[in-house]
Amino acid sequence: MAEYRLTVAGLGPGDAGLITRETWARIEGAEHILLRTRIHPTVEALDAAGIRYETYDDFYEDAEDFDELYERIVDDLMERVKASDVLYLVPGSPFVAERTVQLLRERAMEHGIPLEILPAMSFLEPLFAALGVDPADGLSIIDAMDEEAVAAPPAQDLIITQLYSRELASNLKILLMEHFPDTQEVIYLHHLALPDERVARIPLFELDWQDDIDHLTTLFIPYTPVFWENS
Repeated sequence: MAEYRLTVAGLGPGDAGLITRETWARIEGAEHILLRTRIHPTVEALDAAGIRYETYDDFYEDAEDFDELYERIVDDLMERVKASDVLYLVPGSPFVAERTVQLLRERAMEHGIPLEILPAMSFLEPLFAALGVDPADGLSIIDAMDEEAVAAPPAQDLIITQLYSRELASNLKILLMEHFPDTQEVIYLHHLALPDERVARIPLFELDWQDDIDHLTTLFIPYTPVFWENS
């Protein structure tokens, strides 16, 4: 019985030039390619090169929540790899904020399926460049949908990812205002490493006023120890 392999690779932060050479070679040589979503700027490079692929975008429409969505994607990949090698492509890096990959590692180990995960550039490298910060100095990275983590007082610089809609930004702002003043300066980062990149310093109360919020939007809040010590 043939043993097929599941390979996971990342499409980088958005600019096609930031895809690794190894990942591009795998893309060109793969027979079966699955994308978690085609809503990512790098997918234009796949289309331009005539790469054939399928996506899980329809799953987004049917799933009741993200937990169900990710489970369904993993279930489908586990079935497909029984019949052929599969290359699964995700935005950014498979190792950063990618729940489906975490689930795949658990399932592959449980069922003895060969799994290879290729390294890739995440959104964090362009973010560090845009802000001029060194992560070795200490920072926290949390998901905008993790209300408990958002509401907790930070002890260092804070990066909030997956800020994909104005509705989510509004909810996030309310949570943050429990601890930060309305005028707290935050840094709004949009489409990093892309031609329309925007990095703006704004007061917290204006967060959900931004009309270009999408899945490639991130928020950075500098740590202000004097404020926290007096709060």
